[in-house]
Amino acid sequence: MKKPLIILTGPTAVGKTSLSIALAKAVNGEIISADSMQVYRHMDIGSAKIRPEEMHGVPHHLVDCLEPDEEFNVVRFQQMAKEAMEGIYARGRIPVLVGGTGFYIQAVTGDIDFTVHGEDTTYRRMLEEKAKAEGAQMLHEMLAAVDPASAEAIHANNVKRVIRALEYYQQTGKPISQHNEEQRQKESPYNLAYFVLNDDRSRLYERIDARIDQMLDEGLIDEVKALKEMGYHKGMVSMQGLGYKEILSYLDGTWSLEEAVYVLKRDTRHFAKRQITWFKRERQVEWFDKQEFGYDSQAILDAMLASLREKKIIE
Repeated sequence: MKKPLIILTGPTAVGKTSLSIALAKAVNGEIISADSMQVYRHMDIGSAKIRPEEMHGVPHHLVDCLEPDEEFNVVRFQQMAKEAMEGIYARGRIPVLVGGTGFYIQAVTGDIDFTVHGEDTTYRRMLEEKAKAEGAQMLHEMLAAVDPASAEAIHANNVKRVIRALEYYQQTGKPISQHNEEQRQKESPYNLAYFVLNDDRSRLYERIDARIDQMLDEGLIDEVKALKEMGYHKGMVSMQGLGYKEILSYLDGTWSLEEAVYVLKRDTRHFAKRQITWFKRERQVEWFDKQEFGYDSQAILDAMLASLREKKIIE
C-alpha cells in the first residue's frame, strides 16, 4: 500500500496559506512547508511566513528551523521533509506539502536520487571563481550553450542552480533538464494528490503588488536592516531571496526605494510566471482555478476533498 501524500501548490500570492489550513484540518493532516525561504528564522515579512495564530493548531514543519547563514538546498529539503513525513505517518496523520518551490516538491513526489557522480569539486570551484570574475550572465550563457532547456528554466541570478546544471553536464555528459524530465516521468512512490491553485493572471499580479505594499507597511525594511546588523549579507543564499536582495540594494545605496520596490514587484511577477510554467510540466496535477469556483474557497475545498475520496486518500 502506497502512503498518502497531498500537495497544495501554486504561484506566489495566490492564497495557498488559508486554504492549506482548512485542507489539513479536513484530512487530519500536518503541513510541511515546501518553501525555500520560510525555513529561515528572522525572515518573516519578506517570506510571507505563516504566523502562529494563523496555524489554528495545525502542526507545521520546516518553518523557522534554520539560521539565515545555514546551508539549505533541495537535497537538505528532501532529507528534512522525509523525516517530517515519517513522524506524521507514525502519528496516523497525512502529510500536506504546501508551498511554491516546484523543484522541492518534485524531489519528494518523485523521490529524486541526488547522489552526485564523483565528489571532485574542482570544476565547481572554477565555476564559482568564474562567476565572481566575469559575472553570473557569463555562466548562464555557458549553460545555454549545452542545455538550453535548463537555461530557460533557471534565472541567470540563480548562480547556485546554474553551477549545479553545468556541473551535472560536465560529470555525466547529459543535460540536467533531460535528467529532470526522466525523474518527472517516474511513478511516485506515494498515493499522490497534487493540487495547483491558480488565478487569472492580471488578478494574480494585482495580488502580488498589494502583498508587497503590505510587506512594506508591516516593516520589511526594518526586518532587512535587522538582518544586516546581525551580519547577514548578499553573499548568502538566504539573502538572495525576493524581497531581501532588493531591499539590501536600497539600504546600501545602489537603488532608491522606488527602484527597489519596482524591481521587487516585477521580479515577483516573473517568478509567479515561472512557477506556473513548472507546474504545467508536472504530471498527475489537478488545477483549481479560483475564478472557475467564483472565488468561493469552500467550493474549492469541497472539490479537493471529493478528489481525495476518489483517490482513496480519505474516506
